[in-house]
Amino acid sequence: MLQYVVALCLVAVSWAQDCQVANIQVMQNFDRTRYTGVWYAVGKKDPEGLFLLDNIKAIMVIDENGQMTATAEGRVIILGNWETCARMIATFHDTDDPSKFKMKYWGAAANLQEGYDDHWVIDTDYENYAVHYSCRQVDEDGTCKDGYSFIFSRHPTGLRPEDVAIVTLKKRELCLLGKYRRVVHNGYCDTAPAK
Repeated sequence: MLQYVVALCLVAVSWAQDCQVANIQVMQNFDRTRYTGVWYAVGKKDPEGLFLLDNIKAIMVIDENGQMTATAEGRVIILGNWETCARMIATFHDTDDPSKFKMKYWGAAANLQEGYDDHWVIDTDYENYAVHYSCRQVDEDGTCKDGYSFIFSRHPTGLRPEDVAIVTLKKRELCLLGKYRRVVHNGYCDTAPAK
């Protein structure tokens, strides 16, 4: 019995170490220029609180000063029953790691977000898929207490079959396998006025 308890403790310690935010691997040799353009969220691990629900589209651009920004829109429900399409603007602030940004939200819909989140590019092939991760609050054991993640595709219909295995591996490495939900694109924000 004691061996069983020790084995379980070792597995638990190993799991916590693998899931520590400080140990998360991000994209190597990230090229922000190739990352620009339109991305559709097709999978999402939600954070706590109010957040974009579906029809989520982000457009990444780099301005003449090299500053990366994004406009994002998606359907939200505010005040319990008011459904609308929210549009936000975000500015990406560089860090020492080219794949890790701090993201500042602007505009009328900025109150939907915490305001200054991590934006880590975990993996992308630039042309088909991207895996984004953000931990808003690190727990005492070093794991993420409150965070979110997006699986982006260049195609609103979803990932290509050949990308699914890669993305599944990244979900596992983030300790988020089984925690994502599908993000639908039914054209709601194409017809609803954005706020």
